[in-house]
Parts: sequence; structure tokens; C-alpha cells
Amino acid sequence: MAKRTKKIGSAGRFQARYGVLTRKLVKNIEAVQRAKHVCPSCGHRKVKRVSAGIWRCRKCGATFAGGAYVPQTDMGRNVERTLRLEG
Repeated sequence: MAKRTKKIGSAGRFQARYGVLTRKLVKNIEAVQRAKHVCPSCGHRKVKRVSAGIWRCRKCGATFAGGAYVPQTDMGRNVERTLRLEG
């Protein structure tokens, strides 16, 4: 049987359903979500997603809330920047 996930990666489980664009979007989102991210506490690249919006560092054990797919959203960065400028 031929390999079906060369181009589309993790979204290959959808096979020919939902269209190419949708499957590419899912592939990109899942790649970012499953990558290791930098911990805001210790600075190591050990943060993994526990569940939607909950992230945990495997080095220092810090658990924090973030976005559903990334630990720090663009809106969260804007809020932190605004608070730093005002304070």
C-alpha cells in the first residue's frame, strides 16, 4: 500500500476528505502545537501541551495557561507589552 502522508503529514489521516487547503491548515497548526516551546520560567525549550490551553515545562515543572495551540498568543504578547509601557 502506498504511503499517503508524504506531503500532508499528520493530516493524512483525513485522506481525500475536507479539501487540500483545510488539510494544510490542520497540518501547520498541529506542527506548531506539538513542537517544544520555550519556558517562560526557566528558559529551556521543554514546554509541551497538556491539554487545550494548559502548558507544562518538563524541566522545571511550571504549569501555566496559554493559547489552545501555542503557549503565548499574539494578543497575550500585546497585553504584556501594553502593561510594561504603562507600568
